[in-house]
Amino acid sequence: MWSEIGLCVVAFLVIRIVQWFYTWSNPECDGKLPPGSMGLPIIGETLQFLSPYKVHDVAPFLKRRMARHGPLFRTSLFGQKMIVSTDPEINYTILQRESANFSIWLTDSFSEFLGEENMLTQHGTFHRYMKNLILHLVGPESLRGKLLHQMDEATSRHIRSWANQGNVNVKEGVAEMIFESFAKRLISYEEKKDGKKLLDNYKAFMNGLISLPVNIPGTAFHACVQGSKSAIMVITDIYHERKATKIPQNDFLDRVIEEVEKDNAFLDDGVAINMLFLLLFGAFESTSEAITLLTKFISDHPQVLEELTKEQEAILKGRADENSGLTWEEYKSMTFTHMVINETVRLANIAPVIFRKVGKDAEIRGKF
Repeated sequence: MWSEIGLCVVAFLVIRIVQWFYTWSNPECDGKLPPGSMGLPIIGETLQFLSPYKVHDVAPFLKRRMARHGPLFRTSLFGQKMIVSTDPEINYTILQRESANFSIWLTDSFSEFLGEENMLTQHGTFHRYMKNLILHLVGPESLRGKLLHQMDEATSRHIRSWANQGNVNVKEGVAEMIFESFAKRLISYEEKKDGKKLLDNYKAFMNGLISLPVNIPGTAFHACVQGSKSAIMVITDIYHERKATKIPQNDFLDRVIEEVEKDNAFLDDGVAINMLFLLLFGAFESTSEAITLLTKFISDHPQVLEELTKEQEAILKGRADENSGLTWEEYKSMTFTHMVINETVRLANIAPVIFRKVGKDAEIRGKF
């Protein structure tokens, strides 16, 4: 009798598991879904997606599925059912309709770090306000006024330092240079002077940002969580100290505090601190990665290096003083240099994916 009951229980469990797998693999939809695989229940195809690959190449995860299903396919990542598009026209359409039907979306782990009201998920009026505010930091007027000179000075100083070392890790060296320059311009922070290891916290945050969300000591995700908390704590202390003392430092933080203290302000303390954290992260990580790839691409194409050298030497020869700093006119005259930069940004896989959340069902090319 007990054996029969046991067989019934096992059979019931097997049937339920099979139903679970079938339901997961074939999600309900009022319309028609593109082809694809949902992977295992819950984890989906996250493990395959997180497999390491060369950053300047298309991820094997995408290559295999594009070959099997085409440029539009369904999958499941980070516990969420998704549609992946690698079609340029479809992606352009989605980005154009972002405020209407396709809103910015972040994974649960990312949202946990940044909070529900982080600047990355804002759209509409607030998004335009944030964009205009940030242009005061990195826009054309800022570039022409101070940023160009500051980056020229910082780059020259770091290159001289690297020349004395013999060998240098380009990614780490450039990341430190960008972080040092941008942190000073953003919040007047100097790593060597303040000694709060803010850069190390950002590195820990970045290294575990795209990882399995297992918050256990020793995992990359745990280090990511601790790094983000420590970095935000440092920025919070600097923010509140500046706000209390009212001593201007001629940096972006001065402007942010002015905006917070306006009547009917768009910003409050929490959003302002979150914005500062994200701006510093975005500046040093994406820029350092792009410059590292630029270095590799140039080293792989000697003819490009030769043409770049000619253009830069021509600028130096046109100066009255060869050691004078870079001017706005010289920067604008770098035609070939700008072409190389644009081609690097086109080829470099700086952001492997961009997530969007669909507000209502959307039909793509009359098929899905």
